[in-house]
Amino acid sequence: MSFQVDTYARQAAPVRHEDLDLTAAFRDRPLSRDTLRVLRYMCDIESHTICYLRDVLVTPSHTDPEVTTFLTMWNYEEYWHGEVLADVLAAHGIATGADHIRQVRLRKGWRDRISPIRQSLLANLIGDDFVATHMSWGAVNEWLTFAGYKRLTQIENHPVLTEVLSRISAQETRHIAFYATQARTRLAASGRARRLTRLALSLAWQPVGANVMPRAEVRHLVGHLLGGPEGLAEARRIDSRIDTLPGLEGLDLVQRRLAKLL
Repeated sequence: MSFQVDTYARQAAPVRHEDLDLTAAFRDRPLSRDTLRVLRYMCDIESHTICYLRDVLVTPSHTDPEVTTFLTMWNYEEYWHGEVLADVLAAHGIATGADHIRQVRLRKGWRDRISPIRQSLLANLIGDDFVATHMSWGAVNEWLTFAGYKRLTQIENHPVLTEVLSRISAQETRHIAFYATQARTRLAASGRARRLTRLALSLAWQPVGANVMPRAEVRHLVGHLLGGPEGLAEARRIDSRIDTLPGLEGLDLVQRRLAKLL
């Protein structure tokens, strides 16, 4: 069954959590320091989605109405994911807010200013086949994000955190469905797209947020979520999903990147 973008556009909404008393829940049973550090990372990256969207809209992806409709609603939902995680952090006395988000966005300095120019030049030279790379990259990132939320619920086994992350993950499954469906269709249609996507992922893909967050934070996130037998098993599951995309079989992408970080 194909992904219905119009239906998704009508259903996109903030993650509701007004029924959850976060202050009381985490006062009585606070989350571990390591998990809070990971949640801070995730909150920062969810709030950074608008910057990623800026870079994508100067590429051929902006010419496809289905893609842009999805990206509009995807960005809207990702914004609210960041807000929900900020509320969890606030319940632990960890401040976020506009000043913090501004500092995250300024962290890359001059590289951030040239990023959309570089991406526009490269992507428009490639042409429509770039969209297959964009969709495949998005699918990998969403699979990893979903796995990260799943691992946090297993690590903490906190009922309220589990409920919050389950509500976020329910929306992430729709994001995965769009990216993976688009990637599979576009890769199957073009040998050039398959070659370009495989090369791009092999050379440049990193865990979500690695080009924004300090290296120490990336290593901590990866170690906390994907270290140990359970984490490595999750990494293998993501790689097996990547294997289902035409032309991307046998990349072992996530496992190879984790080996360099762990």
